[in-house]
Amino acid sequence: MKQTIALSVLAVLSLQACSQDNKNKSAANTNLKNTSSMQYRKLTAEEERVIVDKGTEAPFTGKYVNTTAKGVYECKRCGTPLFTSKDKFPSECGWPSFDDAIPGAVKQTPDPDGQRTEITCAHCGAHLGHVFTGEHFTAKDTRYCVNSISMIFVPADSTKK
Repeated sequence: MKQTIALSVLAVLSLQACSQDNKNKSAANTNLKNTSSMQYRKLTAEEERVIVDKGTEAPFTGKYVNTTAKGVYECKRCGTPLFTSKDKFPSECGWPSFDDAIPGAVKQTPDPDGQRTEITCAHCGAHLGHVFTGEHFTAKDTRYCVNSISMIFVPADSTKK
């Protein structure tokens, strides 16, 4: 009988915790979608899944995985410059990798589980991917692992309109 009561209490507590997590996620997503003072680009359903709902595109499928042209990578959502091609390197991890970001453009936030550090656009909060250190891929020992779908590449020889 005591075991049944204990299991029932644990089940109720777990459901409450899950409900609270979903409310927190929903509030965070609402904050991203309903910022009236900023103009955002219209996103496809897949872009929204990654950028707003903090998803991940499949490895080796992004359009910028193997891009080597000179230019700037901007936030797909708000157009803020995030990374330059001089900081991009071939990590072979399946996503575009950079060992540095444009100063002040990318915000780092530890994931709730403490296993990884999420990176977001410092201007609009769009989910970009994660940052890793200690892998020794470059002298800077940092790898910003970014979803291609979260960015727009602007070649160095193009002019913005």
